[in-house]
Amino acid sequence: MILCYEKLWPDHPFIFHVPCQELPPTLRTTKVRYFQCPSDIKGTIQSLLYDLDDDEMIYWCIDDKYPIALDIKNIEEMHQYLTVESSDDVDGLLYCRCRGMLKNKNLTGKTVMDGQGRVWLERRNYKQIWIHQYLKAKVLRSLFDSFPREIPAAKTMDLFASQVVKPEGHRLFVTRSNFSVFGESTSRGAITRNCLNSMNAFNLAKPPWASEVTSEEITMGYLSAGHL
Repeated sequence: MILCYEKLWPDHPFIFHVPCQELPPTLRTTKVRYFQCPSDIKGTIQSLLYDLDDDEMIYWCIDDKYPIALDIKNIEEMHQYLTVESSDDVDGLLYCRCRGMLKNKNLTGKTVMDGQGRVWLERRNYKQIWIHQYLKAKVLRSLFDSFPREIPAAKTMDLFASQVVKPEGHRLFVTRSNFSVFGESTSRGAITRNCLNSMNAFNLAKPPWASEVTSEEITMGYLSAGHL
């Protein structure tokens, strides 16, 4: 996932915080930092968020998704707006409009406009919360604090998130237009065909747990040929 960002957005502004149980001996790049965290999912997120201010805007990018195509110009302008110019009215922005974000039932009907005239639609709930997006620390903290300590499988977090009522004061948005394409890394515990192709392109070996590869190709979002 990190290598995909390096390829598609070489001068991206992110410093990736990677949770682990045993710290590696060296940091290979200043854009990656390793953090010792508990092995459970909830404990990992709470540990990564521990010393962050509630209103700090972070880039939420779990590694079961990876970027395939990014409209860099628009994304960089939105990054500037969110991290430098934005008011307190925006607590999160998803720039991959797909799946549930195409359904009116998941939107409030309210909108805002950024400094370049792009329209952002307010989200009603946590639908598509697992796709890479900008979120203030308080949004993730509130969501994961509501989860049970024991999470039997990552997939069950979909059910947990769907049952949590998003605080009204946490204003999340999705761009009216789509600016990215993301791929799913796994499906039912097996590596997707698109993820295997991506790993092969980077000369990456399959991880030890990944004994199965599905024929499924799962992507989210669409960009016109001129944006790829």
